[in-house]
Amino acid sequence: MFSKFAFDIFEESISKYHEKDDVYQSFSNPYPKGEIDHLLYRKNWIDTVQWHYEDIIRDPNINAQDALVLKRKIDASNQDRTDLVEYIDSYFLNKYQSVEILEDATINTESPAWAIDRLSILALKIYHMQEEVNRTDASATHIEKCTHKLNILLEQRKDLSTAIDQLLTDIGAGRKYMKVYKQMKMYNDEELNPVLRGTK
Repeated sequence: MFSKFAFDIFEESISKYHEKDDVYQSFSNPYPKGEIDHLLYRKNWIDTVQWHYEDIIRDPNINAQDALVLKRKIDASNQDRTDLVEYIDSYFLNKYQSVEILEDATINTESPAWAIDRLSILALKIYHMQEEVNRTDASATHIEKCTHKLNILLEQRKDLSTAIDQLLTDIGAGRKYMKVYKQMKMYNDEELNPVLRGTK
């Protein structure tokens, strides 16, 4: 199933990041360029680094200049994340391009790649909640609460994985069809963001 294939790659990326646990560490993709594995690994690495950016920027004692630099990094990361989602959807569009769409086929509320994006974030939530459950310096109450949350996250993983695999099966059988809209983000575009446009 594709969802397990993707989740295994997400776990590999998360584990590799945490060997150094440093947002400034160098990135190396173990999968060949042009393959879906390469896109999935890169996608989750972006998510993982951004997860930790978000932790750092919430430090109440962070220097204002450092916070601004970090905010710019988060903005750039969001753009990279969106680009990767669109690349992953392009993979699926190409894979299913010859499928004969049934007359009564329906469209899904989100594309496969945006569902996979949620699975990548869920992998991060599970990893970090498991860390909380494993803490030896936390209270029994904290461990109990986090164990409850972890069980819910694991149930979400099961449900989301099932939904992703069903969607791909339906697309492959022509019961669903893909229609991808570019995100058309405006805040990084000098022509569309009035603040940036005013600086030209």
